[in-house]
Amino acid sequence: MGRASTPHGYSRAMKETDPAELPDRKVYELLTMLVVPRPIAWVSTIAPDGTSNVAPHSYFNIVSNAPPVVHITSAGEKDTLRNIRSTGEFVINIVSRDLLDQMNLTAANFPAQEDEFGWADLARTPSSVVAPPRVARARAALECTLRQVLEIGNGRMMFGDVVRIHTAPDLWNGDEIPPERLDAVGRLGGSAYQMLDGVRRLDRPRWEDVRSL
Repeated sequence: MGRASTPHGYSRAMKETDPAELPDRKVYELLTMLVVPRPIAWVSTIAPDGTSNVAPHSYFNIVSNAPPVVHITSAGEKDTLRNIRSTGEFVINIVSRDLLDQMNLTAANFPAQEDEFGWADLARTPSSVVAPPRVARARAALECTLRQVLEIGNGRMMFGDVVRIHTAPDLWNGDEIPPERLDAVGRLGGSAYQMLDGVRRLDRPRWEDVRSL
């Protein structure tokens, strides 16, 4: 019996990598270039002192629909994680193409006392159940309460119960959401973002650059 063929003839040419032999940063780069596109959770929270925070996280997905549970993961201790641990509440705003530049700005390493809504010129609107505000122009948002935090390696997985779902009036008809109406942005590796009609590259800004604008 002949040997089964492999698509594209890659069976002998594949490069094999042991992640244990790579620096942590190189493992991060490799995994985030392979696990694509990733949905983006633009997470709004409130700090214990009342400061609003909004920051993107692309380690994000659904865990369960009955009950509705989602998770976001923070690589290490960040403001989003500290705020969620403190208050037990957060909002996941879905990033559409028209919000891409403002979302990218909020990815900078802002000090905890800075309000990213103000720096990104983002209008906010009150949530229905939780204290953190929603991004007013987001076409969809999930209000969440913290279920638990699970630590694995440098990942801090925050599981949230979805207590309210907001959608733009023209987005959901009770049956389906046309992808072109949501026009959501996905995260690729490096500085690249996936959109319905192609790829756009945006370098992540640093706080040092943002505050000098």
